[in-house]
Amino acid sequence: MDLNQKIDSMREEIIKSTQEILKIKSVEDTPKEGMPFGEGVAKALDYALNLSNQLGFKTVNLDGYVGYAEYGEGEDYIAVLGHLDVVPEGDGWIYPPYGAEIHDGKIYARGALDDKGPIIAALYGLKAIKDLNLPISKRIRIIFGTNEETGSNDIPYYLKYEKPPVAGFTPDAEFPLIHAEKGLTVFNIVKDLQRKPSGDIEIKYIKGGQRANMVPDYCEAGLRVKNKELIENKLKEFNDKGFDLKLEEKDDLLAVKAYGISAHGSTPELGKNAIMILFAFLGELDLPESDIKDFINFMNKYVGFETKGESFGCYLKDETGELSFNVGVIDMNEDKVTVSLNLRYPCTYKLEDMMNPFNKRIEELGIKVEDFSHQEPLYFAKDHELVQKLMKVYREFVNDDSEPLAIGGGTYAKEMPNTLAFGPLFPGKPDVIHKPNEYIEIEDLIMITKIYAKAMLELAK
Repeated sequence: MDLNQKIDSMREEIIKSTQEILKIKSVEDTPKEGMPFGEGVAKALDYALNLSNQLGFKTVNLDGYVGYAEYGEGEDYIAVLGHLDVVPEGDGWIYPPYGAEIHDGKIYARGALDDKGPIIAALYGLKAIKDLNLPISKRIRIIFGTNEETGSNDIPYYLKYEKPPVAGFTPDAEFPLIHAEKGLTVFNIVKDLQRKPSGDIEIKYIKGGQRANMVPDYCEAGLRVKNKELIENKLKEFNDKGFDLKLEEKDDLLAVKAYGISAHGSTPELGKNAIMILFAFLGELDLPESDIKDFINFMNKYVGFETKGESFGCYLKDETGELSFNVGVIDMNEDKVTVSLNLRYPCTYKLEDMMNPFNKRIEELGIKVEDFSHQEPLYFAKDHELVQKLMKVYREFVNDDSEPLAIGGGTYAKEMPNTLAFGPLFPGKPDVIHKPNEYIEIEDLIMITKIYAKAMLELAK
């Protein structure tokens, strides 16, 4: 029996295990003892390690931060690094987001494609290698990360106790292979609101978005107004232009609700930003002079519906792509407004090439930057040995002569040395990552199991 036949024989096991782990809601939550990223994430890690044990692998749990399954002998090891945490499910699901139901050959659930399905595929690929007793000269390790979506604080913890792999891949992007990833920043811009509004329209709060790296599909403002009809008329004008805004009375306030379309923060142009829709609406109102009015006008002037930082003055472009600019979360009360941003810059530039003009722009309004995090760009030349080996494996299975890709998404490859992002999304397939109704096609799940098994075998020879 060859490797592909062995994987075909495990088809039902692969599907069942994928469904079971997808039923666990593993969004980061309140830390508990032994559960640094909350109970749901810990349950997903426990499931993955218990399954690995049942499949006959050595398993290790590094204090709830990371776990791994290992097979083979040798000083060096190669790795497949995936993550078990997921972004919040959001609204708009046809099927239950943690039901893992199968419809039309697809498993629907948050995390199906990003990243639980692919890491289960890799685990069963390793089982096929083990069961067939195929020759390898290095250990092979499946690493279960737990914090990729909200900071990647798990991998630095792993690297405190374990040396990095000599080569590896993460099933956290798309095929054929990612050889370059943009520099990635997540941070807050903060403005203290000292001049309070006093007039016919007062903004009491604005809240919207879930994560900096998601295009927000909902945002809401609470207004105290003297003329509700004026707001209704303006809202109708906006909706006639194709926007989706609604009004609702809440206690003594009028809630203005803006609805957008979510997308990944690396491709904000594919979504509709509910925060900026609401800002555009508020900017059309006759707001009294105040710091929040100035902030809204600033955002409308320099961001608006742009997604590349053009008007902000920080646009960059090279052969690996353009800068991306996502407004992800807003939290405004009467004293302060905080907006979470996710900016990603092309690989051949440095951080200061983006941040120097950015900081110059926000000086105009006395806006501060807080909680700044940064990942350097990742770049492997196309003739690098790891690139060549993974591309060779991919082309054995897929009739596709396309070249390795440069992307804006930050994958786990940035966190782990000697690692590239390899799948799981096939060319031409819809990108449902971070979107409602995320799914993985069962035939794709089996195919990536075969690809990952062969890739592990090639790297561990």
